[in-house]
Amino acid sequence: MVNSRRNGSRANGNAGQGGVQAQQQKQRKRQPVKALREAAIFAKESGSASDTSHDKVTLAQARRGTPAHRPVRVYADGIFDLFHSGHARALMQAKNLFPNTQLIVGVCSDALTHKYKGYTVMTEDERYEALIHCRYVDEVIRDAPWSLSPEFLKKHWIDFVAHDDIPYTSAGSEDVYKHIKEAGMFVATQRTEGISTSDLITRIVRDYDVYVRRNLQRGYTARELNVGFINEKKYRLQQQVDKMKETVRTVEEKSKHLVHRVEEKSHDLILKWEEKSREFIGNFLELFGPDKAWHMIQERSGRVLQALSPYQTPGTSPSSSPTRERSTSPISHWPILHFRSQPTNDVSVSSSEGDEDKK
Repeated sequence: MVNSRRNGSRANGNAGQGGVQAQQQKQRKRQPVKALREAAIFAKESGSASDTSHDKVTLAQARRGTPAHRPVRVYADGIFDLFHSGHARALMQAKNLFPNTQLIVGVCSDALTHKYKGYTVMTEDERYEALIHCRYVDEVIRDAPWSLSPEFLKKHWIDFVAHDDIPYTSAGSEDVYKHIKEAGMFVATQRTEGISTSDLITRIVRDYDVYVRRNLQRGYTARELNVGFINEKKYRLQQQVDKMKETVRTVEEKSKHLVHRVEEKSHDLILKWEEKSREFIGNFLELFGPDKAWHMIQERSGRVLQALSPYQTPGTSPSSSPTRERSTSPISHWPILHFRSQPTNDVSVSSSEGDEDKK
């Protein structure tokens, strides 16, 4: 029993090791994921050089993620002049159409573009370089055809074509993708509203003077900008006027800031002055108000002076007597005057009686 258990555990261990080795082999067989910092490749003129078989894939099969042995090759073409976010969003949608997508982007040459659409800002080489550095692009086809032929699709093993669903009228055709739609190989993407190459050019043309002055300020010559002598002087004068306006605006902002600071300081000073004035008035009232310290000192000093003043003589006039000046009631002085005048009368009476006796 023990030996059988040991043999069974060894068998399970060998099976586990075999499973790990199989997983490691599968991981080794997987192709390395391309880093985002690596640029896309340019397609060969002979077409796709893949060794895997290229069977026809339906739209339903591609959405399920089959076939597993190869990616679904999706083609998107365009001019891609002044490469912007609208281009990048369209390519992102094409890249994410299926679980396993290889995105091939065709870029038309300058000759075809100037013939069927118009003059471009960027050259074809600049447009090629812009596309190979887009993170969603796996392969770039240079000098792509204006209309897609079955031979071109077969040459590059293209399964589906991605583009917005708006009919593209060009080269004498109402829709250059009509036959692709009829073959069931067309997959629609959404346009990004608000931005396009034509919109960017319109902005530059609309603000032409602004951009000319900008480039003159950055060191470009009038000849490089194809600007005449008079226009150059006009633009440079406008540039000086703009600088003066900016200087005045800066001075105004600084003066407003200074005035604001002065107002804040004056407000603080007024508040402090009000506090100090209230404090001063309060101290003054405490010292000189009724029933306060100063009033009490006056009363006490008056009492001390009254106590120290001498009594008045009979010959003193009422006007010179401080006692009479202080007294407010004449009745209070009447008994004193009566008392002082009574002895004189008695003396006169007694003297008269003595004279009679003498007589």
